[in-house]
Amino acid sequence: MNKNILRHYKTVHLFKRQRAVISLLILLLFISFLSVGAGSLFISPLEIVKVLCGIEDNTNSLIILDIRLPRIILAILVGIALGVAGAIMQGVIRNPLVSPDLIGITGGGNVAAIAFLTMSAGQYSIHWLPFIAIIGSLLTTILIYVLAWKKGASPLRLVLIGIGISAAMSALTVYFIITGPTYMTIQAMSWLTGSVHGASWSSVLTLLPWVVVFVPPAIYWAKHLDVLQLGEEIAIGLGSNVQRTQMLLIGVSVALAGAAIGVAGGIGFIGLMAPHIARKIVGSQNICLLPATGFIGAMLLVIADIMGRMLFSPLDVPAGGFIALFGAPFFIYLLFMNRQVR
Repeated sequence: MNKNILRHYKTVHLFKRQRAVISLLILLLFISFLSVGAGSLFISPLEIVKVLCGIEDNTNSLIILDIRLPRIILAILVGIALGVAGAIMQGVIRNPLVSPDLIGITGGGNVAAIAFLTMSAGQYSIHWLPFIAIIGSLLTTILIYVLAWKKGASPLRLVLIGIGISAAMSALTVYFIITGPTYMTIQAMSWLTGSVHGASWSSVLTLLPWVVVFVPPAIYWAKHLDVLQLGEEIAIGLGSNVQRTQMLLIGVSVALAGAAIGVAGGIGFIGLMAPHIARKIVGSQNICLLPATGFIGAMLLVIADIMGRMLFSPLDVPAGGFIALFGAPFFIYLLFMNRQVR
């Protein structure tokens, strides 16, 4: 009888979490729809519906289909990729204060991308950036893992080594900007800030495969991530190959984060903030946490992009600046709360 009650409670609780995830998806779609009309030229919801349904073909159609819609969809994809990457990293390392940008993984992507921009001097297509950023992130991750290895890679060593590598990557980024051609400096600095301004359908198609290929496996492996969070000894006792699972999940996180920054630039803090907000809504079980984190990450970036378009119109402020504006105080808040708990 008690088992039936417990099973019923778990089923009801899971249903509530799943309903919360669906609600987040609906909210994301609603905010994205409103974002289509936001900008220096306001477009009413009715006009948006007409354009999307193919009823009207005018100036609004050009603005929506060729400028704003790819920008919004790219912001959604980047937000999902960074949010899920951050949730995976926090789960693997078992530390709520880490994210790919804070432990140097995206820093390696930044270095690779900036080096590509400054050294190639525009000789190669910009569409190579996601691959270059992923390679940089992957090499940095391997370096962190090797330096942290001592009969296994403990979460504490990964964090400490990662923070040091992050500082080194920041120094290398500055070096490449200073030594690169002067006319490439503005483009490099703009890329570092992070923005979806100037997005095209080509940018969307560049990132879309990475999200489609790597997010579903991450959700599928959610149960393994739950086991890792119990600690290495318990995970091994339950039959989990800890090091193999860690490497697979970190690889997924690197691919998502690297592809996202390769397309949108050095947008930070989404991988830190989104998982925490999601845990408050759906709890810590990763089968619901990962998709919820992705949707919240997408919402954060879409809202930041709306603010960049609206608050300083006709100027277009990079969304990464607004994310950092809220992300830094959020990180300080997390540090304070973590200290209070301990």
